[in-house]
Amino acid sequence: MLRNLLLLVAISVHTAAFAAEIGDINLAVEAMRRQPDCAAGSHCDAVTGCLIPAPELAEPEQTAASGHLPPRRSSHETFHTCREMVLRFESTTATVRDLISGLWPFDRANGFAKTLETWNRKNLWAPASATEKPITKFGDELRTVFGPVPKGDCLAKESRRLSLEVDGNLVELRPNPSKSNALAFEHLDALGRHVKWTARIDKCDKPSLAGMVTYCGMNSRLHRVVRGPVEWLFLCRKSSRNLELSSDSYWREQDPRFALYGAIGFNGLTGEIAFIDGRKDREVFDWRQAFPPPGGDSYADVEGRARTEELYDRSFRVDCFACHDNKEPYIIDPHVKQARVGYRHGWADENSIAFGLGAFLPKRKARADAPFRVVGSSYTAARRERMTEAKVVSMPGHPCTSCHVLTTQETGQRFAADAAGKMPTAILSPERALPLLGQRKFLAAVDGHRTAWATRSGGGKIHPWMLPHYGGDLSQQSPPVTDAEWQALSQCVWSAGGEECGYRPLYTACPSPGRDSDGYSPREFSAEIVSSTPPRDGFDRVIRLRWKYLNGYGQVPERDDVRFHVAIKRETLSRAVRIKDFPSMAEVRGDRFEAIAGEVGTSGSATLLKHASFIDHRKWMDPPPASTPRDYAIEVPASCGERYLFRILPKRFCFDYNGIAYGTEDHLIHADVACAPRSAGMR
Repeated sequence: MLRNLLLLVAISVHTAAFAAEIGDINLAVEAMRRQPDCAAGSHCDAVTGCLIPAPELAEPEQTAASGHLPPRRSSHETFHTCREMVLRFESTTATVRDLISGLWPFDRANGFAKTLETWNRKNLWAPASATEKPITKFGDELRTVFGPVPKGDCLAKESRRLSLEVDGNLVELRPNPSKSNALAFEHLDALGRHVKWTARIDKCDKPSLAGMVTYCGMNSRLHRVVRGPVEWLFLCRKSSRNLELSSDSYWREQDPRFALYGAIGFNGLTGEIAFIDGRKDREVFDWRQAFPPPGGDSYADVEGRARTEELYDRSFRVDCFACHDNKEPYIIDPHVKQARVGYRHGWADENSIAFGLGAFLPKRKARADAPFRVVGSSYTAARRERMTEAKVVSMPGHPCTSCHVLTTQETGQRFAADAAGKMPTAILSPERALPLLGQRKFLAAVDGHRTAWATRSGGGKIHPWMLPHYGGDLSQQSPPVTDAEWQALSQCVWSAGGEECGYRPLYTACPSPGRDSDGYSPREFSAEIVSSTPPRDGFDRVIRLRWKYLNGYGQVPERDDVRFHVAIKRETLSRAVRIKDFPSMAEVRGDRFEAIAGEVGTSGSATLLKHASFIDHRKWMDPPPASTPRDYAIEVPASCGERYLFRILPKRFCFDYNGIAYGTEDHLIHADVACAPRSAGMR
């Protein structure tokens, strides 16, 4: 009776704490009712039951994201608010359960489990579980997978600006002495010589393909940070509401204001990629200050964590994954000024030398079969169906797919079309018609902002910017992709082809920990029986279960996405050990887990301890770097005359729509607590 009363009081407190969000609570309640019926491929999130938002189709005429959000909450905002509320409620429910459990003495059935939890609780915790606030949780996930995330500093010494080229000349916004120093556009040739002044710029040689940004913007900034196999690319992008360039001082190189902030993290060994986006309801950012990463620098960075909740887009509404889908960290098109693309003579081109960024973004050789997945549990939860449907196109002998990773997303549907100077075409279907029309309208708008000089019939001859057999080398002006070749490819990238397309999944599975998966297995398991005098919490023996493990996947020394489950069964010493007596894989996974206290509970006929981390890795601590196996240990309460059978299982927190990837190898060990004097393994 008292227990039920306490539970009611605790839930009332929980509801009162969220009183200001009563509408969101109702949203979460509906989601939790729906959750049991959610499955892969359904319209709701399998974890929370929240309704997955539909893709937003953007037309070229729409205003830029900066400062122009609809007044009502978007479907993405609703989804992530719902998800946060459900996860917060589940976390609070677990806290209430543990509070009530602690108010009652250990009963005989649960005494072992509660003691096990008490002895080990400091090292039992799931990574990135300190909060359910979307941005902070996302930042914790990033550090867990990629290690420390650097600040975004677009004025760093190594940063670069993206200049503007018109008719083969560089354009700068400067005071015009002949017009009372009014700001105007000065055109300069490759030697820096004055060509002319113009009052406006309507077209440029290399308009942006990003969408929802100024086509012919200028003076945005890039910053690249590399740490081992992990690299981060930060973009401070200037843009306008009407997507057009003006002579406003905002566009000057010296003006620190910009409209859109974003970053991409990528591990070149594992193919893991993540997208960070600044708020979309913020008019202006200032690059004179560095931007702290989501979640701050660590779990302990209270100030940074609070600040970044207000800095980044908590709705995760932008589909960065759709464009950055070529198994590389960045998109190389003429707009980003790399010497190998968009200059007629490549590295030797005088404009490339004068205006370009050389190889600021190094050339990489992407493979269609390379691992590739997006990190971010909230981000991917809203896009699960679209990600699982995305495909790589591999057409043997085709001049485009022979060199490039093209997909059924924007790499194939947008960038390949512009590179080849073609318009998308495909067999129409109800689900394909509107996106195809939208893409054609967008590419027409881009083409409408391209100078005649840049086209094949003009003086520049830099568009199309990718040619069969010669790639980005435009000096030979070899024939472009034929209409037949393009039609065959376009059918495939619009998911209208068949076996000839060589489809394979674009996004690959999260690897489980193990020798045959990510290449790293736990080892050196041992069980030491220690006498406890006087008895400790009613148990006169302690089993110290130990092992070693290096989470070396991706060569990130601070990687922290693996934890261990330990399933325990007890029996008398009446017979020899048999394999079938050990806890099963289903029991160690926790398929039917029922919590008793914290991370310990029952799983089938076994007691299960979840989320064990390495020694001294206390809750909400960022791990120190490691290059050698770390030590793990669990203390198990034991009694004389009993056998303890353990199955130990590593698990990876994927932080994507896969959820968890469990190991598949057997790690079994047992300990016989005979309590005979001088028994082996006792001291």
